[in-house]
Amino acid sequence: MTSKIIYLGDLRTECTHLRSGQSIITDAPPDNNGRGEAFSPTDLTATSLGTCLITVMGIAARNHNINIDGAKVEVTKHMASDPRRIAAVDLRVIMPERIYLPKEKKILEKAGLTCPVALSLHPDLKQNIEFIWMD
Repeated sequence: MTSKIIYLGDLRTECTHLRSGQSIITDAPPDNNGRGEAFSPTDLTATSLGTCLITVMGIAARNHNINIDGAKVEVTKHMASDPRRIAAVDLRVIMPERIYLPKEKKILEKAGLTCPVALSLHPDLKQNIEFIWMD
């Protein structure tokens, strides 16, 4: 097993990662009968795309001796209705202010764009990914 989820009531869950024991709370968003006091399940999906992208970039960076410490990802989720679903996720990947060679940029961008979450999401979900290089 990877995780355990307990329904706490009032549209809230507690999710525990079994290997580490770390927990997160989810809450339904206000536009879907919830309080919006924690990540919603769809927020986690969009955020997972961002964390996967930057993690895989980190692996590529380590393998090629490139420093990306301090890189940031801004995540914006766009919902659609009928049926209710995530229609698009916008990611702005903001790289730290340092000089990156064109080859390094290519390596890092390719790694990020082919992360497992990106490849696992339905092709109808638009992934709008922008890389911002501060060099």
